[in-house]
Amino acid sequence: MKTFLYGMTVAASLAGAMVPGVSAAAGDYDKLVSLSNEWRQFAKPTIANCVPDYSVAAMAKKATELKGYQSRLDAIKIDGWPEAQQIDYKLFKAELNGMDFDLRVLKPWARDPTFYASVWSEQSDVPEHEGPSSEPIINLYEFSYPLSAADQKKLTCMLGAVPTILENAKGSLQDSTARDLWVYGTRAFREQSKTLSALEAGTLHLRTLAGDIPASLKGADKTVVSAVQKAREATDAFQKWLDTEAPSKKGPSGVGKENYDWYMKNVHLVPYTWEQQATLLRRELERSRASLALEEFRNRKLPQLEPVANPAAYQAMADAKMNKIVNFLIDGGIVPDKPYYRDAMQQKKGGYTSLQQDAGFFAHTTMRNPLGIYSHNYHWIELARIKNEPNPSPIRSLTPVFDMYDSRSEGLATAVEEMLMHAGMYDDDPRGREIVWIMAANRAARGLASLYVQSNDITMAEGGAFHARWTPRKWSDPASDLVKFEQLLYLRQPGYGTSYITGKILLDRLISDYSAQVEDEGKAFDLGDFFKHFNAAGIMPYPLIEEEMVKSPAHIGVPVATKASK
Repeated sequence: MKTFLYGMTVAASLAGAMVPGVSAAAGDYDKLVSLSNEWRQFAKPTIANCVPDYSVAAMAKKATELKGYQSRLDAIKIDGWPEAQQIDYKLFKAELNGMDFDLRVLKPWARDPTFYASVWSEQSDVPEHEGPSSEPIINLYEFSYPLSAADQKKLTCMLGAVPTILENAKGSLQDSTARDLWVYGTRAFREQSKTLSALEAGTLHLRTLAGDIPASLKGADKTVVSAVQKAREATDAFQKWLDTEAPSKKGPSGVGKENYDWYMKNVHLVPYTWEQQATLLRRELERSRASLALEEFRNRKLPQLEPVANPAAYQAMADAKMNKIVNFLIDGGIVPDKPYYRDAMQQKKGGYTSLQQDAGFFAHTTMRNPLGIYSHNYHWIELARIKNEPNPSPIRSLTPVFDMYDSRSEGLATAVEEMLMHAGMYDDDPRGREIVWIMAANRAARGLASLYVQSNDITMAEGGAFHARWTPRKWSDPASDLVKFEQLLYLRQPGYGTSYITGKILLDRLISDYSAQVEDEGKAFDLGDFFKHFNAAGIMPYPLIEEEMVKSPAHIGVPVATKASK
């Protein structure tokens, strides 16, 4: 297996001094790390008194200066570097391409009102917040409550800047005609207003890796209380302004196929074009719906899965299902038996939801059998690993930018749902298998819809209707807040809607090639061993992980023609 080598040890450096080029290569890698750290600071907007500068002039200056970083990266020679360091170079190059795309095409600060919703009460289940967001991001869950004097000062500055940020946003957005981004953009500000209201009232609960924690302004200085109030009032006013302006917006919101293809290839490193993704997602939709139909036929003599009737029943089911999946993951060697992995999952059991009050898609699945969503919650194991076992690479240990984690993180979480089913977790739970296929179909339907919205072939409303139409059992409502949220996110962030499926497909490819490799070595495939090496590679696009784990991927080269094919 290829080694994961990031920096030279003292002994290795001394030994390498006798080998021409080794010391120079080590120095050039240090240049890469230094350039990466410098660029990370440069990529942020200029911020004064917690107010960012997203003006036309400021962004034009960024675009000009970015070329200098790209030139400096191109000047670094990677010949002779260990393979892992060469992969770090490629990852950083993709990051620079991400900034280039934002400055040339996506321009969320000038096109997308939701970009300016900056108050978050929930830690995302992926490494970075989903979709582009303005700086500085106000993560309320990163503060301790009651607020210390230092936190009060910091929060007063950040929330105190919200009225100015939103007023400046009106100027930055004045030339935007992206209709769907405006029509659906008010949702985030309604949510932000609710969050700030709950913080004022002392009823806010924050979602974190460690579980839900309460937040309030109890004991806080009046300047903090005033800043929260003014931020909420400015948020409400901005939302009303969006409602007033939205009807006049008539332009397209998607980036189009050509830009989409460039972004996939050069930033997220997904090796499938828009057209190929459309074919792959359509096939996945057909496969999952057909598999569901066969599963239902197989189970036709079994009682239907009915939703639990009350909180006590849900809690009993949740406890049993969570223990089942955690033990399955650990006993199978997929996840090491460490307290922080167990705790990360146990904190995400969820609570009871009456389908009379909330008939959203995930309520339908979890109230019948939460194993599907618990499988997807593998996300939180990943976050626990980031916190407790950071990657040793100074490049890979950084938080992914431009949602470059999407196919790797969302694709893995989606794949785990079906992977655990095929590995035997549902052997005594046949009706539970149906939930897995329903969730797969939903992901394929919403991702396929998002592709056509991104290419401007259909509107977001039409995409939501398709998304709901092809989700089995009518468990998805196109008028629901969930469908609107999902389709808006996938419009705001190209490739996110498809990443659940493209990432799953890329994981299939990796497992296929890796299993062939260990077979060639005369060994049996072991899922726990695969995950050990997979996790060591870090959270980065699959093609880079593949470079590190597989010597001869099947998709490289042309198969030899056989007589039968001539």
